[in-house]
Amino acid sequence: MKNIKQLDKAELYIVKLPLVTPFVTGYGVVKSRESLLLKLTSSGHVGWSECASFRDPWYHYETIDTSLHIAVNYLIPQIFKAHEIKADLISDIFNGIKGHNMSKAMIENAVLDLYAKINGKPLYEILGGIKKRIKSGISLGISEDVGRLLEQINEAVNKKYHRVKVKIKKGYDVNVISEIRSAFPYMNLTVDANGGYGEEDIGILRMMDNFDLKMIEQPFGEDDFSGHSHLQKEINTPICLDESISGIHSVESAIKFQSCKVVCIKQGRLGGMKRSLELKDICKENGMKVFCGGMLETGIGRIFNLHLQIMDGFDLPGDTSETSRYFKEDIIKESVCLDNEGFINIPDGNGTGIEVDQDKIDKFLVFRKIMKR
Repeated sequence: MKNIKQLDKAELYIVKLPLVTPFVTGYGVVKSRESLLLKLTSSGHVGWSECASFRDPWYHYETIDTSLHIAVNYLIPQIFKAHEIKADLISDIFNGIKGHNMSKAMIENAVLDLYAKINGKPLYEILGGIKKRIKSGISLGISEDVGRLLEQINEAVNKKYHRVKVKIKKGYDVNVISEIRSAFPYMNLTVDANGGYGEEDIGILRMMDNFDLKMIEQPFGEDDFSGHSHLQKEINTPICLDESISGIHSVESAIKFQSCKVVCIKQGRLGGMKRSLELKDICKENGMKVFCGGMLETGIGRIFNLHLQIMDGFDLPGDTSETSRYFKEDIIKESVCLDNEGFINIPDGNGTGIEVDQDKIDKFLVFRKIMKR
């Protein structure tokens, strides 16, 4: 395999795409997706990636501004210094920089896309995967209009989504899920609390056992491994940890405390594709199921999630849905669509297989920076 000899240029973009409908969670309301993108160029080849960070630190301490700062002032200068870049060792270059996994993932993923294209192979093959169709999953935000929520679920069922996830919060939980389950008794249903409950709410969460949920995602705070362990002993529904999982040490804590039975792997938050695969293997070795989570990504970030879900071990449907669920216009030329059985197909081609629409990037552009060797 050919390594990347040198990087010639790095281009950073911030784009702002309006959402089709506001996405409401326990954290607040998201009306548009502002995203930091990276384009790396080497000898005529181009690699793209997207940073998972949001504009504000409501989900994670990293924001678009901090990710941009770390990338421009620390990460990109380091890879510019390299006379040869080995894609499987890119993480080692950043070992001296603590944290900032979202920035690191953005760099690593663009390097992997570039490396795959230089070698004329699809990304999943570079990672050791075999092409297959991917199960779809949809995540629905909090809606005060439960009737409208039921309509959205019915649309998802008709499209044959393999899993529906519904956001919950205190006061918007048992009654809503009861209505959903009555209307859709056999649907693959999960709920996501985004850490909005505490041990005083165990009685409420225990009532969720009545609804045959596949899992309850992140009921307690992100650092509360012991609390989740106690809760998992009190309820039959599997607990999934999401925000709690920031790296190998957090997975080890979840294993030690027996805090969950499922782990949500978000490659953008964990430092990239390679680190995500390491965590997936640790989870599987310890009897925990995994799925790939989403971060309201544009098509550039979404395609990396799809390549990750091809890998062995991602058996549960992830958070990846159709482009039209979130955006009227995306910044890639191939929209993500479901087939007639609710599966998603990876596009053909080298690297991620997508074609970025530069005109759409220019249309939604907020910021651009060019860096050269």
